[in-house]
Amino acid sequence: MKAQVKWLGEELFMGTSESGHTMVLDANGGNLAPSPMEGVLISLGGCSSVDVVSILKKARQDVQGCRVELTGKRADSVPALFEKIHLHFVVTGTEVAEKHVARAVNLSADKYCSVALMLNAKVEITHDFSIVEA
Repeated sequence: MKAQVKWLGEELFMGTSESGHTMVLDANGGNLAPSPMEGVLISLGGCSSVDVVSILKKARQDVQGCRVELTGKRADSVPALFEKIHLHFVVTGTEVAEKHVARAVNLSADKYCSVALMLNAKVEITHDFSIVEA
């Protein structure tokens, strides 16, 4: 896997993936685009959500929506690394079983989400979920 990041001026940078997709990052506290650390948080949420939806679909659950709300706590010193991240999954569907959502969230966190597994060495990652009937 390869990528390129190009400085656009001021505090803006554009990342281009090997597949040709781009994203803009703003090192100035995320004023015009996500900051690099916000990008890490979003990547964790995206990676985990892909797993949760896929696992629930394989379990034949009638999932109609899934979002994850992430909260990150960073160190007060430089570098301001993440110390803790909490993921709260909100799964919407018809008669979605709690045991299947719990299993999907746990499998993502412990086995499948490469972003979470990579961050686990330095970051305390917790998760929970709620189910909303459609």
